[in-house]
Amino acid sequence: MQTLAVGCGAGFSGDRVDAGLPVVRTLIARGGPAAMIYENLAERTLANQHLSKRSNPQLGYEPLLELQLRPVLADCLAHGITIVGNFGAANPEGAARLIQRLALELGLPALRIAVVRGDDLSDDAGRAIVQAHLGKSFDAARFVCANVYQGAFEIADAIRAGAQIVVTGRVADPSLTLGPAIAHFGWGREQWDALAGGTMAGHLLECGAQVSGGYFADPGMKDVPGLDNVGFPIAEIEADGSCVISKADGTGGLVDERTVKEQLLYEVHDPAAYITPDVVADISAASVTAVGPDRVRLSGVRGHPRTATLKANVFFDGGWLGEGEISYAGPNAEARARLAMDVLQKRMGALLALRFDLIGVSSILGDDANRQLTQTPSGLAHDVRLRVAGRHEDVTVVDRLLRELTALWTGGPAGGGGVRVAKRQRLSMQSCLIAREQVPACFDLATEAH
Repeated sequence: MQTLAVGCGAGFSGDRVDAGLPVVRTLIARGGPAAMIYENLAERTLANQHLSKRSNPQLGYEPLLELQLRPVLADCLAHGITIVGNFGAANPEGAARLIQRLALELGLPALRIAVVRGDDLSDDAGRAIVQAHLGKSFDAARFVCANVYQGAFEIADAIRAGAQIVVTGRVADPSLTLGPAIAHFGWGREQWDALAGGTMAGHLLECGAQVSGGYFADPGMKDVPGLDNVGFPIAEIEADGSCVISKADGTGGLVDERTVKEQLLYEVHDPAAYITPDVVADISAASVTAVGPDRVRLSGVRGHPRTATLKANVFFDGGWLGEGEISYAGPNAEARARLAMDVLQKRMGALLALRFDLIGVSSILGDDANRQLTQTPSGLAHDVRLRVAGRHEDVTVVDRLLRELTALWTGGPAGGGGVRVAKRQRLSMQSCLIAREQVPACFDLATEAH
């Protein structure tokens, strides 16, 4: 059976919207069966989209969806390249409607779009399931949303039913790739090694340019050519689940054994038991081998039976976070920044705990208690930016913090400038495992006439 090529057009919400076109052009030039995936969801990304949908029921899907698909939609349809994306987020139906409108605008025929359902547990029935699992830790007054990680087989079923585009909410990231592979190769639900291989191919693709040199680059240590035009990856998947990872033709970046190994181990807590909704993948004896320029083969992935449960993330209102920044430069800049920090602490410290960072001195490590900063002697930095952050249940307290930071313009110390303030709603998260039979997935396939 022919190899299936799966390209990646996005690795997170906010990724480059021009990344997909070179991938699609490469898939077309190479020929053969192909699919494109768009991986847009992180845990808090989805929760934030639920908040967007609360404020406007028409929203809640990937904000950059139109910009992502506009350059590639016509070519994908013309060449039979299936598009699969979790860009539906909290509103897959809204995403499907947007894509249909985009097709109309581009003069394309009505699309066959499938919407995968079953991940959203935010309605009354889903809330009851989640509450039963969390027990006393479930705070009904602060509940925002809950989503369970669904798998690949509903995606595959939708493609077999004729879907040109499959829109999902929360599915496991590798399942976006595994779904088209199941549909193409006809893998059964217990072909564990093939499912595991396809899963790890999806794992290599899911973060976009991370596997093709982007996150790998470190000048002088791990040099990557053409990083300004880094190519997004393509997985050429075989019938046994093995794959070759490459990237879009004519682009910068790098695919070698090192980039693939780094991404292969990314977020994998146990290499012998990488748990997904579809299979438990075992890469402990896998082989990563260069087979040509920017071409690396992954083989030897083993699979074990899937677990009886699915992971769910549950989000609650976590109050408000306020943060602000102000810059100090020139002689004695660090001392002036530290004095500004002291002023804010004395004026706000009784109301909420504050975290301070002196960007250029100490700002990267987790130090919410300010131990490192306060225990480090004042230095001689001449270019310092003070950042302060505080969280509180009452937004008016956060607003006061931002006013106090702004007041440093003229309230001293000397020479402060470039003030920036912002606030946002915070979310807290708990996770639980739910029996599969309690949260079944399904899909709807629709063609809307223009």
